[in-house]
Amino acid sequence: MTAATPGVLAEVRRERERQEARWGEQTLDPAVWLMVLGEEVGEANRAALEHRMGTRADLSHSRAELVQVAAVAVRAIEALDRQQASQVRRAQD
Repeated sequence: MTAATPGVLAEVRRERERQEARWGEQTLDPAVWLMVLGEEVGEANRAALEHRMGTRADLSHSRAELVQVAAVAVRAIEALDRQQASQVRRAQD
């Protein structure tokens, strides 16, 4: 980790909170989460390509998209953990 890591993680947390406020708790199939994550990665790729090709002057859009990628990955992990906990509870009943 670097000195910048806490600030970056705080940004991911804020994006995660924004997602929760917008869509609420989502429990999707793992394959669907990967599709959602793939879509976000695609947006980050596009932003990087636009920068590389000179149609975006700076990397701020790429950075913002990567924050969204990280937040969606966290959201997917949270959903999988909820599903796993639910399966364990059902098995114990």
